[in-house]
Amino acid sequence: MFILKRQDVDIKTMHHPQKDQQIPILSYQGQTFRLLSVFTAAQEDDARALWRDLTDNRGKACVLLEEPDRFSIWGKIRLDQFDDAGPDTGTPPAEATYIKACLLMLQVLYMDVEDLLGGKQARQFEGDIGKVFAAWKFPQAVTPDAVKTLLTVDPLAMPQLPPWQDHHLQRLLEETHRIGKDYFGNANFADRALEAIEDLSVNEQALFRRWLQQSPAGKSWV
Repeated sequence: MFILKRQDVDIKTMHHPQKDQQIPILSYQGQTFRLLSVFTAAQEDDARALWRDLTDNRGKACVLLEEPDRFSIWGKIRLDQFDDAGPDTGTPPAEATYIKACLLMLQVLYMDVEDLLGGKQARQFEGDIGKVFAAWKFPQAVTPDAVKTLLTVDPLAMPQLPPWQDHHLQRLLEETHRIGKDYFGNANFADRALEAIEDLSVNEQALFRRWLQQSPAGKSWV
């Protein structure tokens, strides 16, 4: 839709009408946008790739905001319809297969940390991934119990998957890979984590691998 500079827009915070949180709202020529994703300056290519995917392939009305130290993607919203479902109406939940696969990879990494590095490191891992969920406002991942559930309950047996969107999965892949390297000192854990998706059907595995290869954060894993 638009690629804008900071001086082109007005950004203010407002209180979410249904949740106890402040959220940034970008205004441009009478239109309003909600923050979807943030990238560092070094991640310019990833930011542009996700923005093009959302706008060109999925028909979403999104702004790419260029700033000296970061890039951010904003999805169009209508403030008069900004209710509990409003902020995310511009971006539907990700494919269930992708959510299940990302959770399987995360859980295998968590199990490897516990098995190879011990319980203390596993508890630290829970805290680290919880901070990621909180920082990027992952739905249904706020409390320690929710984090524990996401790390331990088989996603293929979950009565309802968390309603994460594509940008949540991009952040999860990116941050999980970063945390894994911090714990193990290298990226050898990636192959083992990818083996976890063998719990999915053959068709689901192929679908997820195609998506992973095309996703901005997926290149770290394949």
